[in-house]
Amino acid sequence: MRKPSILGPSQLTKTHKYSIAGVATLGAAALAFTLVPGGNTHAQAETVHTAPVAFQANAGAPQIKDVHASVTSQLAKADQQAQDAAAKVKAAQDAAAKKAADVAAAKAKADAAAKAEQDRQVKEAASRAAARKPVYANNLDGWIKESLDIMKSKGIPGSYNGLHRNIIRESSGNPNAINNWDINAINGIPSKGLLQVIPPTFAAYHVAGTSWNIYDPVANITAAANYAADKYGSMDNVNSAY
Repeated sequence: MRKPSILGPSQLTKTHKYSIAGVATLGAAALAFTLVPGGNTHAQAETVHTAPVAFQANAGAPQIKDVHASVTSQLAKADQQAQDAAAKVKAAQDAAAKKAADVAAAKAKADAAAKAEQDRQVKEAASRAAARKPVYANNLDGWIKESLDIMKSKGIPGSYNGLHRNIIRESSGNPNAINNWDINAINGIPSKGLLQVIPPTFAAYHVAGTSWNIYDPVANITAAANYAADKYGSMDNVNSAY
């Protein structure tokens, strides 16, 4: 077994000093082990053990802080991204809701405008119809003219002169005239009105759109003219009781 070196610190050669300087760059623990000659090996062990632990702890602390900061930054970034995504979704939903509301409002406006236009057209048509509808005088002349217009619309022949002539002969132009002495009266169905029509004939030849009152001048004339057209071809062909 080789004996321990007996060289003291003052006896180190230049070569030894360069070696120690080089070793120093490897760490404090290795230098301590080289310089300390035999002696308290327990102390050396403690020195060697303690220095690396202290060095590693001090070196790791900034790294832990950096990792923590990095994780925190990533979490914050992820949270911000989630908030941005949620904001985009909400903005899209709000835009869709607004668009739907705008479409509904536009449709309601269009429907209202269409209804207003339809109402306007109906009123205009009614106004034109009222303007076109003739106003008849409430006398024999007006009754005959109104009856002739109805007869024309129903295809019933007759003329103003033919109607007027027979009316004067039958009732003298009195719409409430009634015959209480002829055969019809004896049979209980007296002739009535301007053209002296009996109730069964009036009911059978009544013209739609006119009154069901046998004394109504226009209803009486048109029913009698309808009957005369059926029996004689036209009221114009009647020159006596019919």
